[in-house]
Amino acid sequence: MGVAIRTAGEADRELVVGLLDAAFQDDPVSGWVFPGEDHRRTTHPKLMAAFTDIVLAHGRIDLTEDGTACALWMSVPADAPEQDDEGPAQLRAEVDPDNERVELIGRLTAGVHPAGRAHEYLWMIAAAPGRQGQGLGTALITSVLDRCDRDGLGAYLEASSARSRVLYERLGFALEGRPLDLPDGPPMWPMWREPRG
Repeated sequence: MGVAIRTAGEADRELVVGLLDAAFQDDPVSGWVFPGEDHRRTTHPKLMAAFTDIVLAHGRIDLTEDGTACALWMSVPADAPEQDDEGPAQLRAEVDPDNERVELIGRLTAGVHPAGRAHEYLWMIAAAPGRQGQGLGTALITSVLDRCDRDGLGAYLEASSARSRVLYERLGFALEGRPLDLPDGPPMWPMWREPRG
């Protein structure tokens, strides 16, 4: 039996924020953005809420019917304008004004994001801690990858851990360029998947 997936709406906001926060609290990149554990525990949810709000407004959030996993997607056209230079600074001001890494992560990932090719961008994906490793993430991703294959669209993401990179490689993603080495921090892996025909 497959995993039932629906599109999340505004009423699902807190559920999505909670899933993202729980899944990414101890992620290497989250630890770099918010190096103090106590500060991360209180501030990280604000960043997840900001990401959720952006994607609810401009993208799509897929949610398993049972509410235990979600994927945040943005459709990027080939002629997408360059990122708003003020976006990362606004995010920092909203989330954690004294933390330059909130802004820096946005600028660095935007700098490696592919341009000139229409694609689906997997911004984030999360499963509740008790549901990780049960195929929910794969189901959420493959539902979009199947559409990408039908429509001839590529897909892009940044893997934030070696473990997630392996999962994405199994789904057909490959390293796009070089890893993004965060200053005094962990690597991120920009990954691209060509449509399968």
